[in-house]
This record gives sequence, structure tokens and C-alpha cells, in this order.
Amino acid sequence: MELYTPVLALLVLASGFAVVSVILSMFTGPKRNNRAKLDSYECGIEPTPQPVGGGRFPVRYYITAMLFIVFDIEIVFLYPIAVAFDSMGTFALIEMILFIVPVFVAYTYVWRRGGLDWD
Repeated sequence: MELYTPVLALLVLASGFAVVSVILSMFTGPKRNNRAKLDSYECGIEPTPQPVGGGRFPVRYYITAMLFIVFDIEIVFLYPIAVAFDSMGTFALIEMILFIVPVFVAYTYVWRRGGLDWD
């Protein structure tokens, strides 16, 4: 338990600082609420009315997010193999190829379907 005492102390100190900062800002900060402050910020453009539910997003946003997740997970799995590659030898090479090939096939499929075009 002695090894974890400094970590726990730092966690308590950081949490306490965050909570105290939020509470003090509520009491000491200016409270000049007006219509402009309560409105949503649109980079200087007057906000347009949105339909109930927030409107529809193009499917391209979701495809981009899924592609990011797929390639992010690929890196998470490839990094440990790359670090310990010397000790695993041929087995690691075969496993890495078996893992990369389906991801590469999916990447070429998305590329040919135009999923990576930003027009």
C-alpha cells in the first residue's frame, strides 16, 4: 500500500483542486446573463432554427467516424506485435499479415466506393 500512497494523494489533490475551482468560479464569477450569452455560438453567424431532434447528418460523417475507429483499433493491435516482434519471429509475421489483409481489403473497398473523397 505504501507504493500507492503518493498516487492516491495526487488523485485526491487533483480532484480537490478541480472541485474547489468549479465551486469558487460559481461564487466569484460575474453573472451577467443576457440573450447573446445564452444563445448558441455559430462563429459570428446568426444561428438558424434547427428542426426538433437536431436535423439530419449526412451518412459520410458516420462512415468517416467508423473508418477512424477501425484504423485506430488496427494500430492498437499492431503496436504490441511491433514491439515484441523479435521475440515472436515467424509466428508474429504470419499473424500480422492475417490481421492486415482484411483491413487492407476493407480500405480498398472504401477507397473505390469513394468513401475517402472530401468534395
